[in-house]
Amino acid sequence: MNLLFWGLTVSLIGKVLLAAGVLMAHSKIAHEKRIDKAVIHSFKVEQIITAIGLFLIVIGYFMEIYFYGFANLLTCEGLQCAATLGGALLPN
Repeated sequence: MNLLFWGLTVSLIGKVLLAAGVLMAHSKIAHEKRIDKAVIHSFKVEQIITAIGLFLIVIGYFMEIYFYGFANLLTCEGLQCAATLGGALLPN
């Protein structure tokens, strides 16, 4: 397995956690129909799950950037960036 596989996998897990956290909190409100300790607790759990999901999405993004060879674009300047981007986008 290569870095692209891991980048896509980590990113997917982050997106699923993000969606799950939001759905959990909103379903709790829909069932309770009031805000009490249980709803506040679900909001705290949602915050933790959302933070983890966001972190995994960002890590997956950087893994994909590195795999595709775009890491040089983070530190290049001027014509060097244009040459790097042109080489990455144009077929061999």
